[in-house]
Formats: sequence, C-alpha cells, structure tokens
Amino acid sequence: MLGSRRSRHRFTTALAGFALLLAGAAVQVGSGTAAHAATTHRVLFDNAHAETAGNADWIISTSQPDPLGQDSSPSAETDWTGALSSWGVALQKTGDYSLKTLPSGSSLSYGGSSSLDLSNFDTLVLPEPNTLFTSAEKTAIMNFVKNGGGLFMISDHTGSDRNNDGADAVKILNDLMSNNSVDSTDPFGFSIDSLNITSGYPAAISDSGDPVLHGSFGTVTKSLIANGTTATLKPSDNSSVKGLVYRSGYSGNTGAFFLTSTFGSGRIAFWGDSSPIDDGTGQSGNTLYDGWNDSGATNAALALNATAWLAGSGTSGGGGGGGGGTGTCTAAQLLGNNGFESGNSTWSATSGVITDSSGESPRSGSYYAWLDGNGTATTDTLSQSVSVPSGCSKATLSFYLHVDTAETTTSTAYDTLKVQVLNGSGTVLGTLATYSNLDAASGYAQRSLDLSGYAGQSVTLKFTGTEGTKYQTSFVVDDTALDVA
Repeated sequence: MLGSRRSRHRFTTALAGFALLLAGAAVQVGSGTAAHAATTHRVLFDNAHAETAGNADWIISTSQPDPLGQDSSPSAETDWTGALSSWGVALQKTGDYSLKTLPSGSSLSYGGSSSLDLSNFDTLVLPEPNTLFTSAEKTAIMNFVKNGGGLFMISDHTGSDRNNDGADAVKILNDLMSNNSVDSTDPFGFSIDSLNITSGYPAAISDSGDPVLHGSFGTVTKSLIANGTTATLKPSDNSSVKGLVYRSGYSGNTGAFFLTSTFGSGRIAFWGDSSPIDDGTGQSGNTLYDGWNDSGATNAALALNATAWLAGSGTSGGGGGGGGGTGTCTAAQLLGNNGFESGNSTWSATSGVITDSSGESPRSGSYYAWLDGNGTATTDTLSQSVSVPSGCSKATLSFYLHVDTAETTTSTAYDTLKVQVLNGSGTVLGTLATYSNLDAASGYAQRSLDLSGYAGQSVTLKFTGTEGTKYQTSFVVDDTALDVA
C-alpha cells in the first residue's frame, strides 16, 4: 500500500512506565531478567473471574491491586490474607518480584493505558477462574503470550463450578484455548481433561536440566491431587508442549498433571488442581486445605520455580527473554514484543514509528513499525538490545519487510534501510543488510539475517531508515524474531 507518512496517525498512547521499559529493554539471556524489566519480575494475579466464589480464596492478599497495602514487608503467610498468600509472600521476600492483583469487577486488557494492563506485566496467573473470559479478554491473553508474556493456568476438577454459572475451570480454560480470535487450533499443544481425580501424589519426570523441576526455589519430586484433573498433550499441534508431572500410571501424551509449553514468544504452565497452591489460610468462612505445605509433595517449589520460568528465568522454552545459558543452548525466540502489539514496549523507536495507522497495513495483528515515508530528509530508527547465547550455533534475525516508494528510478538507491548490530557503547559492529527504494514491491517479504557471529555478546539490533528530500519511501517492518538453536 502506497502511503505518505505525513498524513498518518502517529502512535501516541502513553504506556505506563514507558521510560522504565526503555531503560530495561536489554534481554539478559539466562540471567533471570525478564524481557522488559531490569531486575524485577512483574506478576499479575487474576481475581476478576470469581476466584473467591464459594469456598475458594485464590488471592495473595485482600489488599488489591497492591498487596503491600496490607503489609509492606511480609515475613509469614499470615501477613497477607488469602489462600495464595504463601505463594505471594515467598515471591515478595526475594526482592525480585512486583506483585499485583486484578480486582473483582475489572477486565483483562492488553495494549491499553491502565496500570493493570497486561503490557505492564511479565506473567499472568489464572488461579482457577470461575467465569468465562470475554472475547476481548481472550484476545488480550493470547496476544500477551504471543508477544512474550508468561501464562500460568491452574484448573480444578470438572464440575467445580463454585458460583453455579454453568462454567467450571476446565470449561473456561479450554474455551480460552479453543475459542479465541488469535489462534484456536490447539495453540499451546494440549487440552484439559474432563475428570475428577479424587487423590494422588503425581510424580515428576526425570530431567535434571529442566528449570521448573530443578530451579532456584528447590527440586520438584511430587505434587498433590485432591480432586483435580489432568491434560492430554498434542505435540503434533505444538511440539514445545512438555509434561513434567504425571498421574500415577500415565506418561507421554496422557495424564499430564503439570506441563509447560510455548506460544509465539511466550511461555505457558498448566496445573491440574488448585489444592497444591492452597496454603490453608484465608478469609474467614472459607473451607481451605493446606496443600502448599503438604509433606508428601513439593508444591511450593513447583509453583515458585514455574513462576520464575514464566517471568523469564531458566534455560528452557521461549518466552519473556529466556534462552540458553553460557555453554548450552535451548531453541528459543529472544525478541520481546516481536509483533509490536504492545506498542513501544521493549523497543526504542523514533516517535510514531510503532503505529496502528491505516496508512500502511500490518502483516498480522494491529501494530507494525513504519520507518520514513515523509519525502523530507527523514531518519527513523527502531532498536532492541539482546544477548545472544554463547552455546548456540545458529542465531537468525528474521522479519517481514514491505517497501513502497514514490521514486521512479530503477537504478539509484535514494532512500535506504540499514539493519545493523551495535555494541553497548553504540559503536556499529556490523551492517547485516541494506534495503532501498529499489526493493519496492507489493506485500511483505520475509528477510533472514545471520547473527551467529555474535554468539556470547550483548548487542543492540538497529533498523535505521534514511530518506531523501523529494519522494517518499516507506520501510514497513512486522513480525520480527531472533531464533537461536
């Protein structure tokens, strides 16, 4: 589509914490730092979908959205009120987490200006939701994960409809995965079984390298089922799905009680019962069960390690800035906000470059990056910092590029787009490719560039569009990726 950037609507939505996001844009691979936070993992616990209906009390604190309003320096599970207070307090005590709760009466959103918008978080926890997500909420959740967010889904047994509205957690979470506007074809590679398993201690698989089973919060050996369910894996739909804890007598694609997966740039964890996260404390009148401290299981380590992995820690999977550590490599996609759907988050860009303007068209979603297109001696930039794992033999930067121009020449490159690698001081280490008005064509074309020579280095990937003074050339970029293996 031939468009003049002069007439386009520039992206001006103010994202909360924008300056902090730019300051923390470097992706520290394998260091435990999330994709768009320098030192703090930002976790949002959902309480907007009847998580306290009936006897349930799936909250970290009655102080919402900020649990610090109840106690700013908690040391024990009872310092915060809720059946998930042990989980919240354990994360808070590390000093590495910022925790919030989406209160009852709110809605999940992604790409908005609210301080509780998903674009301001690294991980979303859904602790046994009991009302269906709206279409808009499902789109928000799926795009959040697709663009690098972590999603922790906790179910319960079939028939656990605590508010008697006809929907239990099994139905609600399956509906999220199978009835959304982003991808409804088993996007995470599993479905939740309609079962009510009354009891058991499912065992963890043997995998010493898995960061969820062997993480900074301890080693996972067993979990707990106290009326819960399992999931059926569908690796043909998503090869990254992996069962970590299995119901006794089951393995492979059936009977997975705890699993992980990836989708786009994000990570997913699923747990088949809410009893393991129940710490036995909570609001008066609720009937609770202390699964968190059950001596026959290691539920606390499983919950906490998984939270860390979802937020970007660990060396397995592909979300939120995770990836291979020094000397090893796990296949992953490392760029945050790689489809630009959360606006300026993670990227540093000239004002107006990341946009949802109708002047050009995105390849997917609503947002894209539009460099130049003015016809008036313009220079636009788009950049993101990233660490390329030293143990990876392949590192490929890919993106979709559309070029349209008003230039009539077939021989002179008046307007250019350079793709470069810079060091931390801003010095250009190399120019990967240069495109120009001579590359104009209808539609998008995927470009792939080799970054394997920068393994073990923290670098900045930068697109620089430079335009002459007479005729416009638009360089339109979408669906970027940095894949390592």
